[in-house]
Amino acid sequence: MTTLSALLVFLLVLMLAVGGVSGLRSFMSVVINTCLIILVALLISWGVNICLTAIIFIPLKLLTIIYLGTHNQKVAKSAFTCALLVTVIISAVIIIFQWLAQAAGLGDQSGEEVVGLSLLPGLSYPQIGILVAIFSTLGAIAEASVAMSAGLLSLHQHQPDLSMQQLLTSGASMGKDILGTAINTILFGFFGSFLPLFIWYQRLNYSLDQIFNDKLFVINGLIIIYSLIGVVMVVPLTSWLLAKQLGQPEKE
Repeated sequence: MTTLSALLVFLLVLMLAVGGVSGLRSFMSVVINTCLIILVALLISWGVNICLTAIIFIPLKLLTIIYLGTHNQKVAKSAFTCALLVTVIISAVIIIFQWLAQAAGLGDQSGEEVVGLSLLPGLSYPQIGILVAIFSTLGAIAEASVAMSAGLLSLHQHQPDLSMQQLLTSGASMGKDILGTAINTILFGFFGSFLPLFIWYQRLNYSLDQIFNDKLFVINGLIIIYSLIGVVMVVPLTSWLLAKQLGQPEKE
């Protein structure tokens, strides 16, 4: 048994012990999403249209993340609606800024041989970069939308007479805590995964100009910013959608 297989088995045991059936559903969500990513890579390598692949697989990934990640169908439905709307908006932002950044393709760290061969497959690296950026934001957006939906629906269940304005106020209060946790998770994940690259920069005496113009740093820095923007957008949008749906009319 390899180290990866052993860790996966250990993860499955822990998720079953802690979450029971819900833990198993969450584990299956991880497995299915991994398979979807592999399938997307295969389809692109076989020449399937990248835009068509994105249109099909982005909703599929959101469905898998959200519906297998929660047992409450009301929470899942509202979270999916909000996450899909935010994804559409953030996709437009990603397309614009990826074009402005002109950072698609492989970085210098990949080696001269790999960089030199990167144009041979006949694939559109700008389109692949956009797809990767959108996929990278889905987890953070889905997590924030589920947290907001679960909190507001639970609040409405215990206090069904709350008005739309009260739900909006409560949503804003919940959003502050969710934003703090989500932003720290994204940032620490970025710095943790990028520690070897930061050591590379330091040992090779990169200047700040070189770092901020390095393709690999720019690509991943943009993905972090896209994820942060997506999470920030989830909070007011989810609050407004659920408040409009669940809120009682104001008493005169």
